[in-house]
Amino acid sequence: SKAEMRHTCRGTINLATANITVEDSCNFIISNGGAQTYHLKASSEVERQRWVTALELAKAKAVKMLEESDDSGDESVSQTDKTELQSTLRTLSSKVEDLSTCNDLIAKHGTALQRSLSELEALRLPAESQEKIKQVNERATLFRITSNAMINACRDFLLLAQTHSKKWQKSLQHERDQRIRLEETLEQLAKQHNHLERAFRGATVLPTGPAGSAKDPCCPAKGDLSDEDDDNEFFDAPEIIVMPETMGHKRTGSNISGTSSDISLDEQYKHQVEDTKKEKRTRIPYKPNYSLNLWSIMKNCIGKELSKIPMPVNFNEPLSMLQRLTEDLEYHELLDRAAKCESSLEQLCYVAAFTVSSYSTTVFRTSKPFNPLLGETFELDRLEENGYRSLCEQVSHHPPAAAHHADSKHGWTLRQEIKITSKFRGKYLSIMPLGECCGLRDIPRDIGMIGEQLIVNLFPPPGTIHCVFHSSGNHYTWKKVTTTVHNIIVGKLWIDQSGEIEIINHKTGDKCNLKFVPYSYFSRDVARKVTGEVTDPTGKVHFVLLGTWDEKMDCYKVPAGSGDNGAEARQRAHEAEDSRVLLWKRNPLP
Repeated sequence: SKAEMRHTCRGTINLATANITVEDSCNFIISNGGAQTYHLKASSEVERQRWVTALELAKAKAVKMLEESDDSGDESVSQTDKTELQSTLRTLSSKVEDLSTCNDLIAKHGTALQRSLSELEALRLPAESQEKIKQVNERATLFRITSNAMINACRDFLLLAQTHSKKWQKSLQHERDQRIRLEETLEQLAKQHNHLERAFRGATVLPTGPAGSAKDPCCPAKGDLSDEDDDNEFFDAPEIIVMPETMGHKRTGSNISGTSSDISLDEQYKHQVEDTKKEKRTRIPYKPNYSLNLWSIMKNCIGKELSKIPMPVNFNEPLSMLQRLTEDLEYHELLDRAAKCESSLEQLCYVAAFTVSSYSTTVFRTSKPFNPLLGETFELDRLEENGYRSLCEQVSHHPPAAAHHADSKHGWTLRQEIKITSKFRGKYLSIMPLGECCGLRDIPRDIGMIGEQLIVNLFPPPGTIHCVFHSSGNHYTWKKVTTTVHNIIVGKLWIDQSGEIEIINHKTGDKCNLKFVPYSYFSRDVARKVTGEVTDPTGKVHFVLLGTWDEKMDCYKVPAGSGDNGAEARQRAHEAEDSRVLLWKRNPLP
């Protein structure tokens, strides 16, 4: 039994591939032709024959089941095969009934024979006669066992045939139902197709108007092509193609002749856009709060780049790096104001404020964005609300690099190529922008004179951010500062920005130097402080910038006659409080 197999079974063999051979009157062998061979011994010849018969029947059943499993993927039988199968099953049933009758007769006569043999054994006969009678009795017992086994095998075959017949009938019925449903679906599609064809034909019949009004401007008549080569005529094409009247795409002949129509294409497009405005979400989903042991993950990552550190998904925020990069345009109105400035120095102040504003949300954003796939793009279309459209693409995977381009109908274009490198130092993580390529710095592009000052325009290195204003032609470039994530192991994560940014106007030579003061526990200065100076090509300070990269930026105009010294100019600017202008202030978080 199955319960006894755990402590009494000494081995198993697959009967489907086994060979059963008889050695003598009590011994037989089971082998699979390989390493498994079992020599078995029965107590008598009758017992051995019972085992051999049972094993042969089990082997036949195993072989049949294996063949059925191989043929399980075949297609369903046809109706003719089904009829033949039912006829075969009826024939088999009648034959099994005959076998059952024969079984009863064999059992009846076998019992009588056994009784007669028992009576003969009871008689006092010579020893030789008794031995012969005993052999006849054993032969009769073997014959009865074999006959019973044959009848049982036939009955099992009938049950299996009936079971598979029901399964095939079910499969046939399923296929028949599917075919009926498919026919109904095709009939419905054909009706819909005919209905659409009739509707299309009715819509394409237009009323006859002035000459040329029914003609599509993009498909002129044959007469309009009179000056073309005769070899290029296509006689199977219609001379006049009638197009369905669609909003925003069809122009009448009056549009071609130059006269103004009642509603222009732009107005039609505007009405369509107003009717299809979509509401945008105001916040991202909440981050799941899972407690993790950060040190157990980061202890083997010291000295590696951030892109090669396997980070759990729980550490990431539900945004892509391309979406995070697009967030630099949150305060795009600073560039809109800069485009309206007549003075390049004032314009440079707003560009500097825009540069600082891109770090405003990093103080709260300690999670890492998801790494984009190579070639992945993200487009932000805000032409309706804010007048700009942005497109980002991941152009490199190792090292990670992204290209960003933004156009505004307010007169500016922003583009940047972001390449960063990162190092994990155990207690903190540094993210540094890559601004040089192969050890080369800025390469001279052209040389010019502004007054008595020599100006050298340079090719900016890779990783530089470009901002171009269309009306003035001013072209500004700058690079990002180093971002540091503190308390990687113990404590609350916090982010600091440190370094210097030099914003250059390549047309006029004006510059702005911004300094991000790193946080110090012993310093009395305001945390996250940013200072800056706007200078002309001669180095004279005209504006002083002061603020923090997470709150606001103020601008102070340096009074005339303050000299070229930066410290003196800053002091005079701070004293002239009435000249302070608020350039940028952080928006409240949603």
